[in-house]
Amino acid sequence: MAAPRFALAALVVMLAVITLSEGMRGSGPKKCCSSFSKKWVHKDSVVNYIRTSQRCPKRAVILRTVEEKTLCVNPTAPWVKQLMSYLDAKSARVAETSNL
Repeated sequence: MAAPRFALAALVVMLAVITLSEGMRGSGPKKCCSSFSKKWVHKDSVVNYIRTSQRCPKRAVILRTVEEKTLCVNPTAPWVKQLMSYLDAKSARVAETSNL
């Protein structure tokens, strides 16, 4: 009689562990990029950027333009690094003036 109870308890514990571990993983990243845009984008055309999740297979930066379009770009490209620095400095200036 003890063996069936032990087997049932072990099964319940195993199912609980699987359920908890799957729940902790989440649903995955919201946006990943499979390829990079080859075209250069002028800094005045970009509103902001986000970095893709570390769980994406390819590291990327997603640019949002004034026209509400999104572009996946290579974060190691020199022009992308300069653009991100420009946008970071621009948002820092806006934050400084809004706190006055």
